[in-house]
Amino acid sequence: MVSVAEIIRSHHGEIMRLWTEEATRAASARGLDAPEFRNIMPTYLASLAEKQELPRTGASEQQRHVESHVSARLRQGFHVAEVVEEFAILGRCITRMWASAPPESQPDARDVEWLFTELHAATTSVTELFTQHLLEDEQTEKRYLRLLQKVASEALADEATLGNRLKEVLELICEAMGAQSVALLLYDPKRQKLMATASVGEAEELLGQYAASLDLSSFPGQLAAAGEETRSLWDAETTTVTVSDTLRRSGIHSVLGVRLPPHQTLMGVVYVGVSEARDFTAREKTRLQTLGQNLSIHLETSRLYADLQEKVDALRVERDLRERFVSVLAHDLRGPLAAAKMSAQLLLRSPEKLEERRDLALKIERNLERTDQMVRDLLDANRIRAGERLPLRLEDCDLGHIAHEVVEELNSLHGDHFVLRAADHVRGLWSAEELRRALWNLGSNAFKYGALGQRITFVVTQTHEVARASVHNFGPMIPLAEQQRIFQPFSRARSAQAGPAAGWGLGLTLVWGCAQAHGGTVGVTSEANRGTTFTLELPLDARPFQAAAA
Repeated sequence: MVSVAEIIRSHHGEIMRLWTEEATRAASARGLDAPEFRNIMPTYLASLAEKQELPRTGASEQQRHVESHVSARLRQGFHVAEVVEEFAILGRCITRMWASAPPESQPDARDVEWLFTELHAATTSVTELFTQHLLEDEQTEKRYLRLLQKVASEALADEATLGNRLKEVLELICEAMGAQSVALLLYDPKRQKLMATASVGEAEELLGQYAASLDLSSFPGQLAAAGEETRSLWDAETTTVTVSDTLRRSGIHSVLGVRLPPHQTLMGVVYVGVSEARDFTAREKTRLQTLGQNLSIHLETSRLYADLQEKVDALRVERDLRERFVSVLAHDLRGPLAAAKMSAQLLLRSPEKLEERRDLALKIERNLERTDQMVRDLLDANRIRAGERLPLRLEDCDLGHIAHEVVEELNSLHGDHFVLRAADHVRGLWSAEELRRALWNLGSNAFKYGALGQRITFVVTQTHEVARASVHNFGPMIPLAEQQRIFQPFSRARSAQAGPAAGWGLGLTLVWGCAQAHGGTVGVTSEANRGTTFTLELPLDARPFQAAAA
């Protein structure tokens, strides 16, 4: 009779050869070559023989080999069933060594029972170690997800500091993945804007620049265009995919990329880089997907909160605007109504002098017309704000004649400050009433906010297709940012708000509404040394645009 220990020692190489062949077929080797596959099992096999002969000294050593083997398989992405199968295969390979031997060359029954008891103990240890690892891994993942939520929930509160806050998130992901470098690319497809690129770890700047490249020949470009959620690069130093020379020499070899969920408002990709050339396990891919998905959710929540806060701020501004408007409206309406009321009371006290006091009646009429015009301006501004065209009463008009009437009236009110240069017979099918109001508002604004003592010039011209009326004044320049919103209702330039001239901020809105209703445009140019010019451009026939509105 020979012992199991003697058989193991004499047939050690053959047992390992058979085990490697069968284990490779059983587990498909998970992309590993033979030397990696046989890393610890030969030592464990030798420890079985030592334990049988020296049971007191071999137990702890054998357990250590089992733990090392399980640890290696965990890093390589093996499942518990695959590792248990490896020990079962080892038992079958050992028994083959005496299967065809004569009885005197076979171990006795107690020896065989001992062998399988040891292998069973090893598989029990494997299961326990896997269970312990999964519990620890689960707790670790929960910890990182909790920390991720804490940092990411504040990341989009202020876009100015977004890059720095995201670095904190990436440091957590780098630690959780055991990686040497992590990079993130965030893109807002709605605004077609690259929100941020951030990176941490070794070759931080290089990987960050590489992550921002969406060239289809590059790894990030392929990941962005591909349908799968993950993509890995085996070795940045030898790959045929487009990689910069500096990144090839950076020490980062393998790169794993994970797309953030595409159904979110923000799109993005997370990359992790490691210094060794290897494949990434299914567990690593799953963990990075989980971290990326949670990061995406937290960023989306923060973005929704920021959008909500922006809308709340806009509503608060609108509320303040309405309160200010109601205050101004009450003040402005009170003047003409009080004048009309006082004039009416004077007439009631002396009805016998009605014919002599016709001036009071005219004053009442004039102030009521002024009040009516205020209300009409307000209603038209609300109609424009609602996206409706102003209704026009179209007729054949002479734009030069309308401008002449406006200039004369403005000169009678403000002195001889307005001049007109108009071409002859600038005629079209327009609303004379709306054009008069538009030119009046442009001239009034030029006088209110222009330089004192400087002439205000009206110019009326015509081409074959359009007519133009412009109003120019010297004075403070209107900044470009304010030019873009100056035609919005209740909007006034900063210089206008700071100046002594009061107003509702509706005049230019009504000018814009007049131009739109006619199918035309209104624009502004403003320079410090050349002054400000508002130009109203009209098609010669406004009927098609009124028909479209109807």
